[in-house]
Amino acid sequence: MTIFLVKDTVEVDKNVSRHLSYELSKNDWNLLILHYLGLDHVGHTGGRNSPLMAPKLMEMDEVVKMIHASAIMNPDDKRTLLVVASDHGMTENGNHGGSSYEETDSLLLFIGSKSHATHFSSIISNDVNQVDIAPTLALLFGVPIPKNNIGVMIPGVIDFLKDTHQLRALQLNSWQLLRLLQKQVPGFPCGSFPCDGFSGDQGYNSNDIMEKFCRLYLRSAFLHDSWISTELSRSDNREEKSEIIAAYYEFLINANQWLSHKATDKPSTVIVFGVMSMFLSFLIFSISIYSIIQESYSGEKQLSNGIFTQHLDEGFSLSVIFILVISMGSSSMVEEEQYIWHYLISTLNLLFLRKTMQFFKKESTCRFFNLFNGHGKVCIRISSIFTLLITGRILRGWHQGGVNWTHLPDISKWLEQSGTDLQLIQLIAVILTTILILFSLSLLGRGMKIVLVVGFNFLMSGLLVFYHILRYQHNASLPSSNAATSLAQIIYATLGVSTVGTVLAVPWIMPIQISKACCRDRNDNSAVSYPLKIGSQSQYPELIYSLHIIGWVYIGSWCLLQLLLQQPVNSVVTLLILMQIFASFLFFSQGMLQQKQWVECAGSLVGCLGKHHVFDHVAVLYYIGMAGHFALGNSNSLATVDVAGAFIGISNYSALLSGILMFIITYASPTLLLLSMVMYISIKNLETAASPQNVDSEHVLKRILGLPCLVPLTINSILLIAYTIVLILMRNHLFVWSVFSPKYLYACATTVCVLIGVFVVATTVTYAYMVLALRKKY
Repeated sequence: MTIFLVKDTVEVDKNVSRHLSYELSKNDWNLLILHYLGLDHVGHTGGRNSPLMAPKLMEMDEVVKMIHASAIMNPDDKRTLLVVASDHGMTENGNHGGSSYEETDSLLLFIGSKSHATHFSSIISNDVNQVDIAPTLALLFGVPIPKNNIGVMIPGVIDFLKDTHQLRALQLNSWQLLRLLQKQVPGFPCGSFPCDGFSGDQGYNSNDIMEKFCRLYLRSAFLHDSWISTELSRSDNREEKSEIIAAYYEFLINANQWLSHKATDKPSTVIVFGVMSMFLSFLIFSISIYSIIQESYSGEKQLSNGIFTQHLDEGFSLSVIFILVISMGSSSMVEEEQYIWHYLISTLNLLFLRKTMQFFKKESTCRFFNLFNGHGKVCIRISSIFTLLITGRILRGWHQGGVNWTHLPDISKWLEQSGTDLQLIQLIAVILTTILILFSLSLLGRGMKIVLVVGFNFLMSGLLVFYHILRYQHNASLPSSNAATSLAQIIYATLGVSTVGTVLAVPWIMPIQISKACCRDRNDNSAVSYPLKIGSQSQYPELIYSLHIIGWVYIGSWCLLQLLLQQPVNSVVTLLILMQIFASFLFFSQGMLQQKQWVECAGSLVGCLGKHHVFDHVAVLYYIGMAGHFALGNSNSLATVDVAGAFIGISNYSALLSGILMFIITYASPTLLLLSMVMYISIKNLETAASPQNVDSEHVLKRILGLPCLVPLTINSILLIAYTIVLILMRNHLFVWSVFSPKYLYACATTVCVLIGVFVVATTVTYAYMVLALRKKY
């Protein structure tokens, strides 16, 4: 069966209404369920104030009017009940999943064929819980209440029934909750149905709460039995009936609240085992990092104490983790976590600028016409850090994320409300992204055929995305056509095949003779020194060249995929994050020694990345990814999950495929920065990755992959452990369901993202190294 996707607002409802008149005219059905999705789709694509909202609401009014009129005109049907309900509300942007009033406020309307609004004036404005709908409908239809439902019949809905039927419905509802209480508390005494009576001496002395429930139930059952056995006219004894109803509801409401709270209670042994397992993984990661650092840089032990303490940026990058852990204990900080990441990234960038300016004082005047020689490194670093600061400030103001200040103006709202052509912005972002990636590939500085082929494949992918946006994404309110779906599938296939093909093929076709060419270039004083210094001073130039190509293909393909899937207003955000990646690589690749003795002792290794800076640099890339996550409009509320993009290129509904696309959209930035670790490794100087006394593959791979893979895992492990403990401590907090639980879902999803990213990086680098080692051997 074909399911119309989230951007369709017309056909999906027409397919429901076109058979409605015919079905209403027939008498061969007892239950008719109409599932209208148009309003939900309008909200997701255009928000609460979409111009399509009012016409769609009027269309639904006409549907309700037609059904109600049909029931009134049918003389043979005197017991028709029309229930109009919505499963959720929506935010101003058209999303849902959080706990704000706009998201939880939804409609529930019961309409009888012979009823008037004045009959229900006492309950029109009542608030009910969604869990109460199931028992209410079950008792009205005369079917059993769902086995584990803890809801309470909605007051006032059964007032039209006879007294006997009203009390019987409440009795069945009470039996339902009583069975659940017995299941939760073995040995609960009120087990006979019906109870034989009630005495003030009866109770459950070992537990005050259970004693209270037992007394409440037995009292209502005793009053009900007395009412049944009395010989007085029940029609004239309204006070006694009201007392019975009040007694039943007192029991039902108390039992409902206790069972709701009971859902948060979990076995303590399982929780302790889970926390200890997480803590064990953190210890393993930490010990591994310490072992790699000690093994790799044991020769500089005497310098560590004197130099490491002088790097303020390194100390702050480590303190970021502590700041995040402390902030997790506050519900407000969890709701507004994006401000923490933006503040931390801005502070780190300022610290990097401070370090650069300190070094600038010791150097000669920067010569702009000789930008890429030794004296121009400071200029490159200053330009890079200012690029990071400017793009970071723009990203911070792009979305007013979180919960409390989403109503405030931001860049995205200004663009949408000012009538700016978002399609043009999206197309420009695609063009600039394509140019930047092609330029980055060209930094190899050689006319290698492999670079030309990879660049051509990437260019074709960019043109396909450009055409899709130009042709099909100009009006989100129009239903998706088969041509648009097919083109999106072609883009998926093109990006996937070109990326996987590049990863598999490049190590096999990379010229082995590149080593000699690198040596000649190093000795040629006239040679141009490229800003990323690809392959310089390395024993593994083929590996670095391969990883450089693969890394940029990963980055470029992921950016094009996001430009296809993200909301048009987020296309600039994707471009800015890409610029941050490029600026970061420029900044980290330009060797700038803080102390003279580092030049004497560290030699060429520090020329790209100082030994003590590796943890710092990998952590900074991880932080940039998390800041970009919130810059795309994400938050710790489920309401900000982008649903619309998860259906692009899907012709038939698939929960698995839509879920994968939703995950890709939500974790676009963290995944991009994790994939960029391949590029990070390609610009990282690997001169001592293998020493004469230890050249085995295991040693080399450990030196290459150790920190780039272990640092993200360790940081994520610390945050996951901390937030697990916070969630346990806050399990009875007022905001446990609205704030802390959604955040924990995001924390678990982030863990999955980190594991996938690290796996891809480790597999890619290992494969490239083993293939090149095999080719060199034979």
